[in-house]
Amino acid sequence: MNAQKAGALLSKVREVNPLVHNITNIVVANFTANGLLALGASPVMADAKQEAAEMAAMAGVLVLNIGTLTERTVESMILAGKSANKHGVPVVLDPVAAGATELRTRSAKQILEEVKVAVVRGNAAEIANAAGQKWAIKGVDSGEAEGDLEELAIHAAKKLNTVVAVTGETDYISDGKQVLKVSNGHSILTKVTGTGCLVTSVVGAFLAVEKNPVSAAAAALAVYGTAAELAAEKTADQGPGSFQVEFLNQLFLVTEEQVTLRARIEKVGL
Repeated sequence: MNAQKAGALLSKVREVNPLVHNITNIVVANFTANGLLALGASPVMADAKQEAAEMAAMAGVLVLNIGTLTERTVESMILAGKSANKHGVPVVLDPVAAGATELRTRSAKQILEEVKVAVVRGNAAEIANAAGQKWAIKGVDSGEAEGDLEELAIHAAKKLNTVVAVTGETDYISDGKQVLKVSNGHSILTKVTGTGCLVTSVVGAFLAVEKNPVSAAAAALAVYGTAAELAAEKTADQGPGSFQVEFLNQLFLVTEEQVTLRARIEKVGL
């Protein structure tokens, strides 16, 4: 995976307009839907257990996010996940705040045990706790991580038997055999609620058009980070409100050529 391929995958997402089935949290549902629409994907938010399996079967990808989980939504996630597995639809999991409470940690592990997940995307604390490691976490957001994120990505990928994307100032994606590093993005992303949840759904959109989950995740993170950089440049000295609006604009406006020029993807480790 390189910058040119990431740009080409952006164009493919827009060409295919994949249906992204999100079972996500109530805080970010609107932002996630708008972000996917801006990018060029087609979002659907369907968490009723009566239709979750049916919707997952017809989607291009299923994205599960435990941000505001309840027993009902976890049940819907597992029903949808099993249906996705049955119908060859890839699944992405965002273990929001795993490790913060026993319910969150247990739910993330239950989903991973009962559903075959193609990519797990989270910050360092979330990934570590989902993989059974102790890592401090406060609420649903985490500050700067301390530790070797490259090693964490490798360990978690092996432990969970899936592709893991550990995101932060620098992103690391691993399947336990290879590691890609993505260095795009901007710190103001942390000042807008839902940017982490949206990036998980963007990974899903790319996974719907690219079978290799490592390549899909790396391309998604590079495109997302490039759009954030462009938005930050246009709203410098304004604040997160202006950035949020411009970020949606840039997800819509960012071009294959801009991604090819700006994406910073490299193979590291292993």
